[in-house]
Amino acid sequence: MKSSATNQGQPINIRDETPVDVAAITAVTIAAFQPLEISSHTEQFVVTALRAAGALSLSLVAEVAGQVVGHIAFSPIILSDGSPHWYGLGPVSVLPAYQRQGIGKALIHEGLARLKAMQARGCCLVGHPGYYTKFGFQNVRGLSLEGVPPEVFFTLTFDGHVPQGTVNFHPAFLATA
Repeated sequence: MKSSATNQGQPINIRDETPVDVAAITAVTIAAFQPLEISSHTEQFVVTALRAAGALSLSLVAEVAGQVVGHIAFSPIILSDGSPHWYGLGPVSVLPAYQRQGIGKALIHEGLARLKAMQARGCCLVGHPGYYTKFGFQNVRGLSLEGVPPEVFFTLTFDGHVPQGTVNFHPAFLATA
């Protein structure tokens, strides 16, 4: 378990999800994405489908005062060039009342550290350019995700090898219910 503090000085505890957390994770995910116009509002279904498929390689929650206020998921991805041990980050969710307090940042840092400890070679995601570049994610020429504009598709290599070709996220990312 990793601990840091919010902007209001409350401790943030980051830990692995447990079966008891499932309902809270769903609620956090719905609340986090509800106000976003760019969202298809299916993120909670994606997390549920990843869990059901056994494809949540890493699923962490952030707690403040014993309440789950954030969640991050990592799942395996397939690269067309055959590069192994790559993961997709997403979704990452924080309750609106707790956003901009360092919780998402703490979840991402802890998740990436744990991926490295799992001997992962890298991570990809679809996200906001102004946010994920702070963590070292970059738009990489020669690697793409079909149907996604290159300016919102990001890669972070842990070993210096940058795959080429296309990325396929787990089929659970197509879940709509």
